[in-house]
Amino acid sequence: MKAVSLSPLQVEEAVDVLCEAFFDYPVIRYVIGRAGDDYACRLRTLVDFFVMARFLRYDLVLGVRAEGGGLAAAATVTLPDGGDPPEELRRRRRAVWRRLGEGARRRYEALGEALREFGVDRPHYHLNMIGVRRAHTGRGLARCLLEAVHETSALDRASCGVTLNTEDPSNVPLYERFGYRVLGHARVTDDIETWCMFRDDDE
Repeated sequence: MKAVSLSPLQVEEAVDVLCEAFFDYPVIRYVIGRAGDDYACRLRTLVDFFVMARFLRYDLVLGVRAEGGGLAAAATVTLPDGGDPPEELRRRRRAVWRRLGEGARRRYEALGEALREFGVDRPHYHLNMIGVRRAHTGRGLARCLLEAVHETSALDRASCGVTLNTEDPSNVPLYERFGYRVLGHARVTDDIETWCMFRDDDE
């Protein structure tokens, strides 16, 4: 079992995995809003944008394949000092918010604003999304992806460590076991709260 870098040719596979893994994640439902029967399509629009953003900025998309060859787990990671977004990414961002609506954009930006004060001011990796297909949970695939991100950051002289955000309180002690510590906690709505966490490469 090994985490490997995915190419833009594998974007659909990565999106499939992350859509399944995040289908019921509260913060995703919060951003998308009341979607009715259109929820799955709107979810895919948002996740596809997240994954393509990493490819368009030459960041990192990792995956772990099952024994049969299908992608069983995936993670997206922002690298340090990405610079200005390319025009294609700006175009895609505009298209996503046209599709999902102004309310979804405002909710997404509110989430980012809640975390802004807890940012790390040194160059670092940021783990955006990590997910495992339901049929493959409990097999150590998320650990495999996390360890690959940690190792890559540790080998990169431009990075001091890895940050991530989670909106699931049960994930906080899990990530703490991997060496993360809580930098801050914020409540976005009555139902949504978020934790910003950091793992120093030297720990």
